[in-house]
Amino acid sequence: MTGKVSAPYEPGLLALREGPILEAAVRALPRLPDVLLVDATGRDHPRRAGLALHLGAVLGVPTVGITDRPLVASGQPPEDRRGARSPLYVQGELVGYWVRTRPRVRPVCVHAGWRTDPDTAVAVVLQLVGRFRTPEPLRLAREAARAARAASR
Repeated sequence: MTGKVSAPYEPGLLALREGPILEAAVRALPRLPDVLLVDATGRDHPRRAGLALHLGAVLGVPTVGITDRPLVASGQPPEDRRGARSPLYVQGELVGYWVRTRPRVRPVCVHAGWRTDPDTAVAVVLQLVGRFRTPEPLRLAREAARAARAASR
């Protein structure tokens, strides 16, 4: 599937920019996934409604957000062992965790999305991590997107 985003990037409004094309891509699948990993925040957002939460609500599919760093949440990185986690809070509300998916590499931020809680989100991510820092489905999606962009140039 191909498409273009029509809105400029505005911090905190990623769902308006990328949500429609992502929704169309997911709806084009033969069946909806049991859970959707989204390269975006969930409740770690100024309005507690990042792209991961928005996309799940629109599709009716549980979502987990994964990012390299928090958007507005705060918390200390976890200890240096696989599976270690430390909480991320926004105004006292637990919205996700820093999660160490591999020793001696930067942790990822795992965000509760639509119909998931922070602990479930972490469990999903840890089940999907292979040799790399990023969960395998998200890593493969990024590779496919890069290849498609390169082929279209």
